[in-house]
Amino acid sequence: MKAVTTSPPPSGVDVVLPCLDEAEALPWVLARIPAGWRALVVDNGSTDGSADLARSLGAQVIHEPRRGFGAACHAGLTAATADIVCFCDCDASLDPSLLVPFVTEVADGRADLVLGRRRPQGRGAWPAHARAGNLALARMVRRRTGLRLHDLGPLRAARREPLLALGLTDRRSGYPLQMVVRAADAGWRVTEHDVPYRPRTGASKVTGTWRGTWQAVRDMSRVLNETPAPAEAEGARR
Repeated sequence: MKAVTTSPPPSGVDVVLPCLDEAEALPWVLARIPAGWRALVVDNGSTDGSADLARSLGAQVIHEPRRGFGAACHAGLTAATADIVCFCDCDASLDPSLLVPFVTEVADGRADLVLGRRRPQGRGAWPAHARAGNLALARMVRRRTGLRLHDLGPLRAARREPLLALGLTDRRSGYPLQMVVRAADAGWRVTEHDVPYRPRTGASKVTGTWRGTWQAVRDMSRVLNETPAPAEAEGARR
């Protein structure tokens, strides 16, 4: 039988970590950034010393004063310099080391955008109202784009320049969805892989309540109803 060889994961990847008061989770998250990759912690107005702690742990810290998940993610994307950029929440619910096969898939040209489908591990990892909102959005995405996705989770990888060319404008909860919708409109190959989803450290800023969840759903519904700007992202396929 012929041996199957696999190349080592690419080095020089940037990982964007939006951060708002995540000092408790940061040591766990940053310890799991793969060797040779750079952690870009985007501080979105923390008051618990998150920025100083991240810097002391070797991360590059970017300050984004405008509040919003999308604002923090986009600040990290624009600060990134690596060919491939990843995104991961900074609350210890997701392990950034799981991004290695995502990056390999993008680097090998098998996908343009790779997403993590969250699989809750243990009680409290993913509240019922958050799962219900996510399911509703996944169905909307199928109708809008034809992509048969199950989750719009934050763990993802893609090439930096094509991401910038998508012209993303949402700076709140709709940012991850707008990325997927505009990628689909540009003809990107979007894949999805299961990832374990742990109970987060600290309180959720978005999905900790029904109100926060449905506000996010409204933000994302607005994105789905937009007519995306023409993207120069056809170059994603190299």
